Amino acid sequence: MMKNLLLPLLLLFTLPAVAQQRPGAREKIETMKIAYITTALNLTELEAQQFWPVYNEAEVKRRELRKSRMTERLDAAQNFETMTDKEAEVFIDKEMEFKQKELDIQKELHVKLKKVLPAKKIARLYKAETDFQRKVLQELERKKENEMPPGH
Repeated sequence: MMKNLLLPLLLLFTLPAVAQQRPGAREKIETMKIAYITTALNLTELEAQQFWPVYNEAEVKRRELRKSRMTERLDAAQNFETMTDKEAEVFIDKEMEFKQKELDIQKELHVKLKKVLPAKKIARLYKAETDFQRKVLQELERKKENEMPPGH
């Protein structure tokens, strides 16, 4: 359970940082993700024409939500030590709202996908997303290890 939560959280913080440090990194990751999902789902031409607009719409909503969430988290992190219990409660409530909105986006996507893909391909999509996230994190870790000076 903890691993399932950790992976998206790590991506939430690492991918924007990588994208800011390396011009074109976000686009490269998105291109790799599209290729990975396309291969994993083995979409027909018709399925691809129907799938990608639905999926991309959800991705835009998720990206906007994550951006907003990141702003809230950064603000809270800067003020964590001086935060009152009331401010902490507001932060926690907002975090719950973000999680609900994220779930709402996922549910909406699922309903729309059921209209354009068979259930087995939708299941493959969810697995492919997780597998791709894991792959990206492993690559980031590998690059980080290669960039570390000896002895660290």
